[in-house]
Amino acid sequence: MSDTTELSKRAPSAVTRSESEASMRRMTISPAVDIYEDTQGVTLWADLPGVTKDKLDVRVHDGNLAIEAEAVVPTPANLRLQHAEVREPRFARTFTLSPDFDTSKIEASLQDGILKLTIPRRDEARPRRIEVRTD
Repeated sequence: MSDTTELSKRAPSAVTRSESEASMRRMTISPAVDIYEDTQGVTLWADLPGVTKDKLDVRVHDGNLAIEAEAVVPTPANLRLQHAEVREPRFARTFTLSPDFDTSKIEASLQDGILKLTIPRRDEARPRRIEVRTD
């Protein structure tokens, strides 16, 4: 699995600002991700604060895993917003998956702004013990 996320060439950070001020300070953020691998497959945790299930899109196509989401940051009715660094952040990140992974069996769950993806290895790609006979 390799990360194919490209960062802005103008700024060395993981955050890029949209060119249009009319976008109300929408930003595309590359979410922080933790990836753990074992013999069964890969587990990926992505930090997506403020994201709900209906604003989350996880897709896999041609060996690429794409995560796209929009966060909703509500402003309480009795308060007036004076300044906001990020109004409605957009998250996006893409990964290239090895053919060893079974993309038809990916499981996803979202809880408290943390997306957990479980990507199992294909049975034929898992390590297996070979029994040795003696003649």
